[in-house]
Parts: sequence; structure tokens; C-alpha cells
Amino acid sequence: MGNSRSAVKVCTDHQGGINWLSLSPDGQRLLTGSEDGTARLWSTADSQCHGHFQGHESYITFCHLENEAAFTCSADHTIRKWDVVTGQCLAIYRGHTSIVNRILVAKDYLFSGSYDRTARCWSVDKEKQIQEFRGHRNCVLTLAHYSSRDVLEEEEEEEEEERVSRDLLVTGSTDCTVKVWWVSSGRCYQTLLGHTGAVLCLILDAPNRELFSGSTDYTIRTWNIVTGEQLKVFKEHQGSVICLELVNRHLYSGSADRTVKCWLVDTGERIQTYKAHKHSVSTLKYHAGILFTGSGDACARAFNSKSGVLQKIFRGHKFIINCIQIHNELLYTASHDGTLRIWDIRGICKRNKRRLKKERSVQGRSSQKGSLSRLFNNKVGCMVQQENGE
Repeated sequence: MGNSRSAVKVCTDHQGGINWLSLSPDGQRLLTGSEDGTARLWSTADSQCHGHFQGHESYITFCHLENEAAFTCSADHTIRKWDVVTGQCLAIYRGHTSIVNRILVAKDYLFSGSYDRTARCWSVDKEKQIQEFRGHRNCVLTLAHYSSRDVLEEEEEEEEEERVSRDLLVTGSTDCTVKVWWVSSGRCYQTLLGHTGAVLCLILDAPNRELFSGSTDYTIRTWNIVTGEQLKVFKEHQGSVICLELVNRHLYSGSADRTVKCWLVDTGERIQTYKAHKHSVSTLKYHAGILFTGSGDACARAFNSKSGVLQKIFRGHKFIINCIQIHNELLYTASHDGTLRIWDIRGICKRNKRRLKKERSVQGRSSQKGSLSRLFNNKVGCMVQQENGE
């Protein structure tokens, strides 16, 4: 196992903690949102800051980056849209009456969740509120979005109004519930009951009609997003479930109990626990057979996702790592210490690829031996049968 104390680069431009880090779909830019009330745009090609977005009157809680535009939300109750080339503020979305926690951009929609107990839908281009989703008894912490075309058959659609726009919004709240809403009408389609603590994270698998929610009640729950039925409860964590990652029907969960666990979605079986963290696991990212984690102990870590073996510790931050991103075998870590650190992960990625190649080769030989063994046993069986006159 290696320890890394030297990042490829340390970016110290922010004057306050970095709360979120977003990677553009084309991988060319990164966006950081900070406690200093500003957002900064970084090039993944040269790791330089190429944009400084100023205008919010309080700290930025979350940010989202598209290829052509950046979005930030803030404790000043607003959301802003920025031009990534000029740095100009293109739109200010006003309407929330408290801190905006989270935003999500889908198609021409911008969704937001707030401490004011509502979620809202905005037209990205017209700077206009389209819908308000009211019904939670406490703040909305997390969001997900999908289209009913992904999960519903034509005959399952009931109302003409929903046939026009089949988009649905999912919200998780500190009131212990998850709600599913029709975007077109603002009507609540499902309220998912079962959690006994705040819902901190959501992850959606629309093709399989499944939603996963993590909570301060120490559990992860799986739901059928069409019927609202609770399918499974994952119960082994001993602390709040803070973050989730879903890869190839494997669910990874990071917790305040200082561990990450890997679960088989189809059976609910816990197949691996990743230890070594000295504080809560705040963020997760799976990449090429490696599980990267960020923690409240100010370290990032790389684990072999299959064996659970700790492969590397990335040291250098002073406070909690709030978000990580990976691009071109570089690991980006954003921390409450105000720095963005960039780490070279080519070495562990290369070693992991060699290990996977070796495992496949061994499995191939084992499979071949198994086939020969079965063939031999079958022949022996036939000979015995013939001798016995069967």
C-alpha cells in the first residue's frame, strides 16, 4: 500500500471551504462552489483557473456544470446560471425563502431543493419558475429525476395531463420521507414511507424501476418507483448513510460509521466492507475496479473494489473532503480547507488493470480445467455404467 503526500497540483484560489465539485459532461472543465460565495472554473487540460463567478450574497452550497453553462445555488436563497466562457451571470432564479441545498439540471428543466421545505422546477432559459412541489414537512436535501417513459408501460399512464409531460422528480427530506412528483402538475405521485431518520442521499436505477435511499437511521432502502413498494432494507451500517454509488448492480454505501459497504442489489447480500477511515465517509467514486473515498479525516483513499484491500492513501488536505471527481486517470479532491488537489492515479489504475487481466487469465484456465474434468468424469461415468451393464 502506498501513501501519497504530494499532489500533482494544489489549487488555493478559494478563500473558503469548497462544498462541491462538478465535472462537465465533455470532461474539459471542473466547477467548484465555495464558502467564500464564489465559484471557480478549472480546465482539466492545464489545471488552471479560467473563470471566477462572483455575485452570490452568501456561501455556495452546491454547483452543477454543463458544457456551455454553470449553475450554482446558495444560502442567499437563489440559484444562478453563468456563461462558462465570459463568466457573466446569465440568470438569477428567485423564489425560495431559505437556503437552497441542491440543484439538478435535466433537459430544459432546473430543479432545486431547499430548507424552505419545497422543491421547485424552473425553465433553464426563461429564468421562470414552472412548478412548486409542496408537501414535505421539513427541508429537502436531495433530488433525482427520471421520465416515466423509462419505467411505465403505455397502459400504466392514467391521466392525460401526465401524458403530455412524463417527467418525474424524486425528493428526499429530513422529514424521513421520499416523495415522487409529476413535474407537469406538481402532484405527488408516491410518498415512500419507512425511514425513521432524515434521507441524505438518493440514487436511481430507472431501467430496473428501482430507487435507493440512504438515511440517518443507518439504513439503505430499495423502492419500486412505479408501485412505491419497499423492496429491501440494508441494515448493517452503524451510522448515518451519507453517500451512495451504483455500479453493475453493486451498491456502495459510505457512512458515518467510518466504513463503506458493497451490496449485491439483487439479493441484498453485503459482500465487502472497506475500512481504514478514521472519520465519516463523505464521498465515493468508483473507477476502473477501484473504489475512491473521501473522508472527514481529510484523506482520500483507493481500495480494490473486489478484495477490499486498501491500495493508497492520499494525504495533504487539512479538513473534510466534500467531493471527488476522476478524469483521465487524475483524481480531483475538494475540501473544506478551501483547496482543490489533483492526484496522479495512473500507477494504481495500471496495477489494477494488470491484476484484473491476471484474474481473468486464471479464471479462464480454471474454467478450462473444469471443463476437462467434467469431460473426464462423464467418460468415467459412462465406462462404469457400461461395466455394470446399465
